Amino acid sequence: MSETVTAAVFVVGLAVSLSNLAGVVASALGFANYWPPGERSWQYYVHWGLSHALNGVMLALVYLDWNSLGLPRVPSLAVGAALFVAGYAVAIAAGLDLGVEETKGLEGELRTGGWYRYSRNPQYVGYIVATVGFALVANSTLVAAICTVYLGWWLVLPIAEEPWLREEYGDAYTHYAARTPRFVGTRTVRALTGGRESSPSAGD
Repeated sequence: MSETVTAAVFVVGLAVSLSNLAGVVASALGFANYWPPGERSWQYYVHWGLSHALNGVMLALVYLDWNSLGLPRVPSLAVGAALFVAGYAVAIAAGLDLGVEETKGLEGELRTGGWYRYSRNPQYVGYIVATVGFALVANSTLVAAICTVYLGWWLVLPIAEEPWLREEYGDAYTHYAARTPRFVGTRTVRALTGGRESSPSAGD
C-alpha cells in the first residue's frame, strides 16, 4: 500500500512539473504566451497553481521516499543543507531586490541594482543551487527525478522571459543584458570581487 501511494504521488508530481515545464518551453520557442504572464491572466493562475501544488507533492515525496537513493547520509545531508540554505537565501534576497510583482512574472520596473548587478537571474541561480541541495538532503531517487525537471525549469525560464523583457523595457534591457550574464560569468566574478564594473543604466 505504501509503495502504491508513493508511486501515485510521484506520478502526480512528475505530471505537474512536466506540465509547467512544457508551458515554459513552449513560451521560449515562441509557440505560446504562458510565461511570463505579465498580468493576472489564466496563465498566471495556472503557473502558480501548479507550482504550489508541486511544492506540496515534493514534501510528501521526501516523507515517503526518504533516503532511498543510498548516498552516504552524513556527507549528503551536510552538503545538501549548506547548498539549500545558501541558494535559498540568495533567491530570497534577490526576490526582495526585484519586488513581489516582478517575481510573479507581472509588469513592473526593470531592476539592475542589488543582486541584479551580478546576474540577470540571481533568483534562478539561487534556486538551482537550492534544488541540488534539496535533492541531496532528501537522498531520494524520486525526489532527485523531479528535481531534474526543476533544474530544466530554472534554466528555461529566463529564455522564455527575455523576449517579453526586451519588448517591455526596450533599449534599457538590451544595454543591461549586454553587460550582465544571464546566470553567472566572468563579469559576475569581477563584480563580486570588486573589479571594474560597467556603468549603470536605468533601475540602478
